[in-house]
Amino acid sequence: MPVWLAWSIVIGGWLLPLLQVAASPASGPWAPPPGSRCPFGPRVGWLVIVLVAGPLGWLLYMRRRRA
Repeated sequence: MPVWLAWSIVIGGWLLPLLQVAASPASGPWAPPPGSRCPFGPRVGWLVIVLVAGPLGWLLYMRRRRA
């Protein structure tokens, strides 16, 4: 596998989706909702999902964003 192809997969499959979720206002707030026992907000949750699942996590995010 050429080096440029490997970097393209990493950038296109993980880095760009992470940047989109972090920058999009549709991702929700950074802080958790009032009264929540979870210390993380919805945006952090989406970032973790996209980080772990990669392109599949981004597709889940995009589907939920349109609903």
